[in-house]
Amino acid sequence: MEIIYADSLFLSNLLADYLLCLCAARLCALPLRRGRYFMAALLGAAYSVLVFVPGFGFLASPLWKAVFGGVMLLIAYAGQRRGAACAGVFLALSAALGGALWALELNFGYIRLDLRLLTVCFLLAYGALRLIFSAAPGASGHGTRLLEIQLLRRSCRLSAMVDSGNCLTDPISGAPVAVVCPQALRELFGPAASLLDIADPVELLRSAAAFPELTGRLRLIPFSALGGGGLLPVFKPDKLLIDGREDRDRLVALSPKAAGPGFDGII
Repeated sequence: MEIIYADSLFLSNLLADYLLCLCAARLCALPLRRGRYFMAALLGAAYSVLVFVPGFGFLASPLWKAVFGGVMLLIAYAGQRRGAACAGVFLALSAALGGALWALELNFGYIRLDLRLLTVCFLLAYGALRLIFSAAPGASGHGTRLLEIQLLRRSCRLSAMVDSGNCLTDPISGAPVAVVCPQALRELFGPAASLLDIADPVELLRSAAAFPELTGRLRLIPFSALGGGGLLPVFKPDKLLIDGREDRDRLVALSPKAAGPGFDGII
């Protein structure tokens, strides 16, 4: 008879559910809500133990699995933009993780799940879905969107290319970042437009100190790309609209490489 250790079962499921919630959000480019993902993972881990408690075996039925899974998804993604799509990605990632474990058992027999094995299987499943999404038709972009940015009672409009490969997020808040060519924002910056001619991001921030209205508005975030990495100046607009719909979370970064034929930004 197999012996199940409740603490090991709880911790392994807690880690798996948290990683699934987190990476589904990353694949959908949602602002990260780590506290919500942890609460959803706690529920999933508690459920995984509860089904083995005498008198609660009925919870292992498909109906109760669906109920607890639905509540987990509501905790993690309710109220967020593209929350329903993110729930679908969560289910796909869960299926991919289960498939990876099943494939290992087919080749090596029964395998006891531990932290190292869980991590390996999760990375394989995440990598497979990432490749599938990036190879899907239109994954690299879906045309352009009208971007309206408001800052300090000024506003500007520009065309931004939609690129699902743009995974740039704020490392502090997890908010998505739109990358915009600085020259397209000259009207927005007004008297401080001369800052947009400064190529070095550190020097740009240092020079911004001469403009009191920008105090605390600009900071730097790291980025990485195929050609290398570095720092980008970023700011939180007073208001940002994408095709007329407000996006309350998105930040705006400055990069001259964000412009191309027919667009001056990337989202």
